[in-house]
Amino acid sequence: MSWSRNSPPGPARIRAIALPLPCRIAAPLLLLACSIVVTGCGFHRQGVTTMSPLMKATYIDAEDDRSGFQLELRRALLASGARIVPTAEEATATLRIARDETGRRVLSVSARNTPREYEVYYLVRYSVTAGGKELLPPQDLELTRDYSFDETRLLAKEEEEEILRAAIARDLAGIVLRRLASL
Repeated sequence: MSWSRNSPPGPARIRAIALPLPCRIAAPLLLLACSIVVTGCGFHRQGVTTMSPLMKATYIDAEDDRSGFQLELRRALLASGARIVPTAEEATATLRIARDETGRRVLSVSARNTPREYEVYYLVRYSVTAGGKELLPPQDLELTRDYSFDETRLLAKEEEEEILRAAIARDLAGIVLRRLASL
């Protein structure tokens, strides 16, 4: 950028450029066409799921209501506009969690027979009923993640396992929520 000798340095001057008439008409039309295409294709922001009217008042029937999956599922249901009710009589639908298990398995061992890799798994079985009718028969979902293990970094690897377990629970809750939204 060059400065003239007569003007002091300061903010750059901007000159408006007049666009020809076809460009001034085409720009808003192009913007309108893009917005119609994006909304017409079913595009939704990630994380925003609209629940089915059947699931607006949901009762969750489960043995353990403090597991990672349960907490994530409750959070996701509330974020999607559903209401979690304390009794089945108040509910429009009952979400039954029959199985909610997590753990780890050894994937590989070293020559000294010490674990080198583990697999963290989370298994969930759920079903949905409303008005005495089964809307969704029992569904089994299992997600796994594997990680390397180093016994010299035990605390860090335990923390990594907990982070993986929480991420799997969040992913499972998202899958279940999308299936419930399609009812």
